[in-house]
Amino acid sequence: MFGTEHYYGIDTDVNRVQFAKRLYPNHTFTVFDGKRIPMHNQTVDLLLIVAVLHHISNEQISEYLSEFHRVLKPDGKIIIIEPYLSRKKKFNNWFMTRYDDGEYIRNEDDYLQLFNNQRYDCTVLKKFQKLLLYNEIFFTAVPKPKNTQNDNLFLKPSFNEGVIPMNHTSQGKFFTNEAP
Repeated sequence: MFGTEHYYGIDTDVNRVQFAKRLYPNHTFTVFDGKRIPMHNQTVDLLLIVAVLHHISNEQISEYLSEFHRVLKPDGKIIIIEPYLSRKKKFNNWFMTRYDDGEYIRNEDDYLQLFNNQRYDCTVLKKFQKLLLYNEIFFTAVPKPKNTQNDNLFLKPSFNEGVIPMNHTSQGKFFTNEAP
């Protein structure tokens, strides 16, 4: 897809990084400390995440998504392929939760909400089965611009006034001084 000079592999696991370096000596790989990706702001066109997020807690993913915002170019995007729990595939759900090493297999809504909470617009491209017993979701996430007007102001219809301004709390919840 791109030349080797355009790929930059990161992982939090030192052993996986060393293994990747042995397999692909002409590519660049580095250990990610989980805090800061060793790249300049807005220099990345595309991040590819395949079968990683179901091994990571919501809190860690939120931190990573914040860092991804920093390194992605304004028109950059994240491509994600992850196992997910499907309402329609109960046996597959049971199999994945029993035999997969990932402790955090989520449903579609939970994955999308994680990204939406960190200011990404998501588009589900495909849902499919892998190896007959795995439900997979393939989606993209594009960062929403920071510093947009009305960032902290959300409007909700009111029965009396038409709209009620609402404030956003740091816990991701909304509150208002007026009753609905």
